[in-house]
Amino acid sequence: MNIINLARDNPLYPPNLMKVPGYYVPDNIEAIGGLRILESPKIALFCSIKCPGEMILKAYDLAHALCATGASVVSGFHSPMEKEVLNVLFRSRNPAIICPARSIEGMRQPKEYQRPIEEGCLLLLSPFEKKIKRATVQTTIVRNRFAAALADRILIAHASEDGKMEAFCREILEWGKPVFTLESDYNKRLIAMGVKKFSQEILKFQDFNRQEMNRGGTETRRFL
Repeated sequence: MNIINLARDNPLYPPNLMKVPGYYVPDNIEAIGGLRILESPKIALFCSIKCPGEMILKAYDLAHALCATGASVVSGFHSPMEKEVLNVLFRSRNPAIICPARSIEGMRQPKEYQRPIEEGCLLLLSPFEKKIKRATVQTTIVRNRFAAALADRILIAHASEDGKMEAFCREILEWGKPVFTLESDYNKRLIAMGVKKFSQEILKFQDFNRQEMNRGGTETRRFL
């Protein structure tokens, strides 16, 4: 599939990227897939690779709640929990934005990406130059900042104590964007840092088209 290059002066260039104080705005973004997804409300999802089983169970309910709203979910979808959420998004044909920690030029795409891309439900988005052909610790940090800057709201499902995700959370709290986490004893440190407890209220964007999600016979599962 053809790669689309979005320069900063392109009307489709995500305006959220230019609203974050201190964020280095990329001059060009590579894209493959449904660009219209960029027009929808976006929630960034992050989770440490090491995650308690309790939090993974909560992730299933979270994924279904996200699907009920139709919000686009932005993530690298790299950790086990993030991958589980992506599987639910694919099954529900919910819009997702995958941000690899490398250029998408020459990147091998999994077979399960093909159908969502063709249906306009999946967008691959990368701020990296063509020469960045493999993921590293540093490109992962850059990717996470990019995904968080792209989103309207940010959800840190879980961050390991004193780990990279916890440090990242401290950084993005300085941006002033709404940052949330799932309520759990495992996330007490995040809440003490100033991260808000996640509730269904954060899914109610003013411009969502599915305000009636509980009126048409579809019951949203409780995930807190």
